Amino acid sequence: MASSKFSHVIGFDDAPFERHHRGDVMIIGAYYAGNRLDGILSGKVRRDGANSTSTLTRLIAGSRFYPQIQAILLQGIAFAGFNVIDIHGLHQALDRPVVVVTRRLPNLEKIRDALLGHVPGGRRKWRLIERAGPMEPIDRVYVQRAGLSMPQTKALIQAHTLHSGLPEPLRTAHIVAGGVSRGENTHRA
Repeated sequence: MASSKFSHVIGFDDAPFERHHRGDVMIIGAYYAGNRLDGILSGKVRRDGANSTSTLTRLIAGSRFYPQIQAILLQGIAFAGFNVIDIHGLHQALDRPVVVVTRRLPNLEKIRDALLGHVPGGRRKWRLIERAGPMEPIDRVYVQRAGLSMPQTKALIQAHTLHSGLPEPLRTAHIVAGGVSRGENTHRA
C-alpha cells in the first residue's frame, strides 16, 4: 500500500511519435489515489520545443486533482524529443516534489552533443538537465529529484511500484499514451 505521505501521485509520459514528426505531441498524466487509478490528464507539448514545464504546470494546477497531489513523477526529463522539463521550476511553481524516473542511465554525452549541435535552445536545455542533478539508482530505476530527500524518493518509488520496475502512475501513463496515439500500446510498461 502507498505510504500516506505520498498516496496521491500523478505520473506523466509522452505518446510515441514518428521520427519525422514535427508539431505537437500528446502527453498523458495518470493520477493515483493510493493504488487506485483515479483520473487521467492530457495535453500537448511541442516536438523539441520549450513548453513542457509550462504545459505541465497549467495541466496540474488547473485540474481538480491538484489539491490532493503530493508528488509528480515524470518518465524522463524531456518529452517530445528534446522538450526538456525544468524540474526545479515545476517544483517551485506547483509546490510539489518532482521525480524524474528512467529505466536506464541516459547517455549524457550523446544528449549534450545533440542538444548543443542540433537543437534550437540546446544550451539552455542542457543547463536544465545539468541543474536537475545526477541520476541516482533506486531499485530497478534511476531518478532525478526536486523537493525530496533520497530516502523520501525511495519510499515514494517503492510505494507505487507494483507490477514492473516503474511506479504505477508512470506505467499507466505510458500504456494510455501508446494506446491513444496508436490505437494500441505496443511497448512493455
